[in-house]
Amino acid sequence: MTEITQKGPSAAEIRKLVERGQQGDRAALEELYLIHFDRIYSYLHMTVGNRHDAEDLTTQTFLRMLESIRKFRFQSAPFSAWLFRIAHNLSMDHFRANRRWHPEEEVPEPLDSAERSAEDEAFQSIGRQSMLELIESLSQEQQQVLTLKFVFNFSNAEAATILDKTEGAVKSLQHRALVSLQKQIAGAAPDEES
Repeated sequence: MTEITQKGPSAAEIRKLVERGQQGDRAALEELYLIHFDRIYSYLHMTVGNRHDAEDLTTQTFLRMLESIRKFRFQSAPFSAWLFRIAHNLSMDHFRANRRWHPEEEVPEPLDSAERSAEDEAFQSIGRQSMLELIESLSQEQQQVLTLKFVFNFSNAEAATILDKTEGAVKSLQHRALVSLQKQIAGAAPDEES
């Protein structure tokens, strides 16, 4: 029995769409929007914690994409990292402007992850709600790094580009976050007597 998996466009296909979009090709811009919408919305929803603000920021992200796509240059990070950087910056501006956070409901998971991630393994071992509570105890930067790395599967270099940090800083934040989670999990485990 053959397994059918739906994969997104290749890096070369994205590059062609971006190049066409930079020339003003509306169909290419619409395709870029459709390809990236779910992941950008999920990231923003996880970041700001409510659907209304996530929808507004997602719209703003794609408006900025339209305004700035001609300035985009393919370098070390892919186009999706550039879009996530825009979304990240908008969410940080949102927090600075509002100084509030109103969680509303459970955040939808991205649909394109076929293999079990480290996050899935952790959720299996201690339960989803407990894991979310543990993650909420981390610093905002640590939460962002874990989200980008384990939910959206960005590399250290891509996460560094999105967060405007060095790759070493991303590795350090990830390490400290995982150590903190490990300590919290160990502290929450029932003591076994010999």
